[in-house]
Amino acid sequence: MKRRGWSWKDVQLPERLTDRLGTDFERAFYEAALRTDPVNLEVLIALGDIYSKQGLLEQGLRIDERLVELEPREPKFHYNLACAHSLLGHVEAALKALARAFQLGYSRIEHLRDDPDLDNLKKDRRFHEILRQHLARQAQGKKKVEG
Repeated sequence: MKRRGWSWKDVQLPERLTDRLGTDFERAFYEAALRTDPVNLEVLIALGDIYSKQGLLEQGLRIDERLVELEPREPKFHYNLACAHSLLGHVEAALKALARAFQLGYSRIEHLRDDPDLDNLKKDRRFHEILRQHLARQAQGKKKVEG
Protein backbone atom coordinates (compact mmCIF):
# COMPACT_ATOMS: atom_id res chain seq x y z
CA MET A 1 0.00 0.00 0.00
CA LYS A 2 1.37 3.35 -1.00
CA ARG A 3 0.98 6.14 1.50
CA ARG A 4 0.00 9.57 0.19
CA GLY A 5 1.22 11.54 3.14
CA TRP A 6 2.10 11.35 6.77
CA SER A 7 0.45 12.96 9.74
CA TRP A 8 1.34 12.83 13.41
CA LYS A 9 -2.27 11.76 13.94
CA ASP A 10 -1.44 8.45 12.22
CA VAL A 11 1.13 7.47 14.85
CA GLN A 12 -0.09 4.75 17.22
CA LEU A 13 1.40 5.03 20.70
CA PRO A 14 0.61 3.06 23.83
CA GLU A 15 -2.00 4.84 25.96
CA ARG A 16 0.36 5.12 28.93
CA LEU A 17 2.98 6.86 26.80
CA THR A 18 0.35 9.15 25.28
CA ASP A 19 -0.82 10.15 28.76
CA ARG A 20 2.75 10.83 29.91
CA LEU A 21 3.55 12.90 26.84
CA GLY A 22 0.35 14.86 27.30
CA THR A 23 1.19 15.64 30.92
CA ASP A 24 4.76 16.59 29.99
CA PHE A 25 3.38 18.91 27.31
CA GLU A 26 0.97 20.50 29.77
CA ARG A 27 3.74 20.99 32.32
CA ALA A 28 5.98 22.68 29.72
CA PHE A 29 3.05 24.81 28.56
CA TYR A 30 2.23 26.04 32.08
CA GLU A 31 5.88 26.57 32.95
CA ALA A 32 6.21 28.79 29.85
CA ALA A 33 2.99 30.61 30.75
CA LEU A 34 4.31 31.21 34.26
CA ARG A 35 7.50 32.74 32.91
CA THR A 36 5.31 35.17 30.97
CA ASP A 37 2.85 35.84 33.82
CA PRO A 38 4.40 34.82 37.17
CA VAL A 39 1.40 35.93 39.25
CA ASN A 40 -1.35 34.14 37.32
CA LEU A 41 -3.17 32.13 39.99
CA GLU A 42 -4.85 29.78 37.52
CA VAL A 43 -1.53 28.89 35.93
CA LEU A 44 0.07 28.37 39.35
CA ILE A 45 -2.78 26.11 40.48
CA ALA A 46 -2.67 24.04 37.29
CA LEU A 47 1.11 23.71 37.44
CA GLY A 48 0.99 22.73 41.12
CA ASP A 49 -1.51 20.02 40.29
CA ILE A 50 0.70 18.67 37.50
CA TYR A 51 3.77 18.69 39.75
CA SER A 52 1.82 16.72 42.36
CA LYS A 53 0.64 14.16 39.82
CA GLN A 54 4.19 13.71 38.55
CA GLY A 55 5.66 13.41 42.05
CA LEU A 56 7.72 16.59 41.67
CA LEU A 57 7.38 17.45 45.36
CA GLU A 58 9.98 20.22 45.66
CA GLN A 59 8.58 22.05 42.63
CA GLY A 60 5.06 21.62 44.02
CA LEU A 61 6.16 23.07 47.35
CA ARG A 62 7.54 26.17 45.61
CA ILE A 63 4.22 26.63 43.80
CA ASP A 64 2.26 26.27 47.06
CA GLU A 65 4.55 28.80 48.77
CA ARG A 66 4.00 31.22 45.90
CA LEU A 67 0.21 30.79 46.08
CA VAL A 68 0.24 31.51 49.83
CA GLU A 69 2.40 34.55 49.19
CA LEU A 70 0.00 35.88 46.54
CA GLU A 71 -3.23 34.98 48.39
CA PRO A 72 -2.37 34.80 52.10
CA ARG A 73 -6.03 34.68 53.20
CA GLU A 74 -6.98 31.63 51.11
CA PRO A 75 -7.32 28.62 53.45
CA LYS A 76 -7.07 26.01 50.69
CA PHE A 77 -3.64 27.32 49.66
CA HIS A 78 -2.40 26.91 53.25
CA TYR A 79 -3.91 23.42 53.37
CA ASN A 80 -2.10 22.49 50.13
CA LEU A 81 1.11 23.94 51.56
CA ALA A 82 0.64 21.72 54.63
CA CYS A 83 0.24 18.71 52.33
CA ALA A 84 3.39 19.57 50.38
CA HIS A 85 5.45 19.98 53.55
CA SER A 86 4.04 16.74 54.96
CA LEU A 87 4.93 14.77 51.83
CA LEU A 88 8.49 16.08 52.10
CA GLY A 89 8.70 15.20 55.81
CA HIS A 90 8.72 18.83 56.97
CA VAL A 91 6.45 18.17 59.95
CA GLU A 92 6.91 21.51 61.75
CA ALA A 93 6.20 23.58 58.65
CA ALA A 94 3.26 21.35 57.74
CA LEU A 95 1.67 21.72 61.18
CA LYS A 96 2.10 25.48 61.03
CA ALA A 97 0.48 25.68 57.57
CA LEU A 98 -2.38 23.43 58.65
CA ALA A 99 -3.04 25.51 61.76
CA ARG A 100 -3.11 28.62 59.58
CA ALA A 101 -5.55 26.96 57.15
CA PHE A 102 -7.91 26.32 60.08
CA GLN A 103 -7.51 29.91 61.32
CA LEU A 104 -8.56 31.14 57.89
CA GLY A 105 -11.63 28.90 57.75
CA TYR A 106 -10.59 25.57 56.25
CA SER A 107 -13.39 23.19 57.17
CA ARG A 108 -13.17 20.00 55.06
CA ILE A 109 -12.47 17.75 58.04
CA GLU A 110 -13.50 14.48 56.39
CA HIS A 111 -11.23 15.21 53.43
CA LEU A 112 -8.39 16.02 55.80
CA ARG A 113 -8.87 12.78 57.75
CA ASP A 114 -8.74 10.71 54.54
CA ASP A 115 -5.95 12.65 52.81
CA PRO A 116 -2.85 10.43 52.48
CA ASP A 117 -0.73 13.54 51.87
CA LEU A 118 -1.03 14.24 55.60
CA ASP A 119 -0.03 10.76 56.78
CA ASN A 120 3.28 12.10 58.14
CA LEU A 121 1.32 14.50 60.35
CA LYS A 122 -1.27 12.02 61.53
CA LYS A 123 1.47 10.20 63.45
CA ASP A 124 2.19 13.36 65.46
CA ARG A 125 0.16 14.17 68.58
CA ARG A 126 0.25 17.88 67.65
CA PHE A 127 -1.79 17.15 64.52
CA HIS A 128 -4.53 15.65 66.68
CA GLU A 129 -4.34 18.59 69.09
CA ILE A 130 -4.70 21.11 66.24
CA LEU A 131 -7.67 19.15 64.91
CA ARG A 132 -9.24 18.89 68.38
CA GLN A 133 -8.87 22.63 68.97
CA HIS A 134 -10.40 23.39 65.58
CA LEU A 135 -13.38 21.13 66.21
CA ALA A 136 -13.88 22.70 69.65
CA ARG A 137 -13.88 26.20 68.08
CA GLN A 138 -16.39 25.03 65.47
CA ALA A 139 -18.67 23.62 68.17
CA GLN A 140 -18.36 26.83 70.19
CA GLY A 141 -19.28 28.89 67.13
CA LYS A 142 -22.38 26.76 66.52
CA LYS A 143 -23.49 27.21 70.14
CA LYS A 144 -23.22 31.00 69.80
CA VAL A 145 -25.29 30.96 66.60
CA GLU A 146 -27.94 28.71 68.11
CA GLY A 147 -28.03 30.55 71.46
